[in-house]
Amino acid sequence: MLSDMHVVITGAAGTLGQAAARKAQEYGAHVTGLDIQDLNTLSHTDDYRRLDLLDRDATLACFGQFDRVDALFNIAGGFAMGDDAADPDSQQWQLMFRLNVDTLRNAVMGVVPLMKTQGSGKIVNIGALGALNGQGAMSAYCCAKGSVMKLTESLADELRVQNINVNAVLPSIIDTPPNRESMPDADFASWVAPEDLADVICFLASPGARAIHGALLPVRGLS
Repeated sequence: MLSDMHVVITGAAGTLGQAAARKAQEYGAHVTGLDIQDLNTLSHTDDYRRLDLLDRDATLACFGQFDRVDALFNIAGGFAMGDDAADPDSQQWQLMFRLNVDTLRNAVMGVVPLMKTQGSGKIVNIGALGALNGQGAMSAYCCAKGSVMKLTESLADELRVQNINVNAVLPSIIDTPPNRESMPDADFASWVAPEDLADVICFLASPGARAIHGALLPVRGLS
């Protein structure tokens, strides 16, 4: 499905990033993983690079080293909850926008000129099903992921005429170790498996999704 494509994945060291990298490799892609963690290599990537995506200059320089990027999976992000929307002492607003929005925008700034030059490309972002509506004690996260979703639609409208597809998946709860730790009494079987979400991401990066622009695709478990 992704034969001979160069796929770049941000947040490659995380649970979903690793699952997406494995799937992309299985489908024939050459995978470059980007993450802030200082690792020499990851078995699921062909090339691993330590990168702080909040550093715009470093991010642009990193993407400037690539000859071609056929697909970008913007998986880097973060989650926090518990603070009230009107809490003047909350740091979650800045944190959630930096981790979920600024990292995405910096990566997009790096990859879009390259995709325009090569005349094609696929960008897949990670929204959140729960952020379609505001949730109590989750305002910062919901607003940040809401911005990711609107950015997806805006980018798609700007880039579709240049043969660049921009779409987003909207997962419900993903079955990751941190989520299991924070919700130990939940029914894990009802959550979205990272491998299943990775399959959807890979499809949106494939030639079969060439006609899809600006989609916000729900990926929901049984909960």
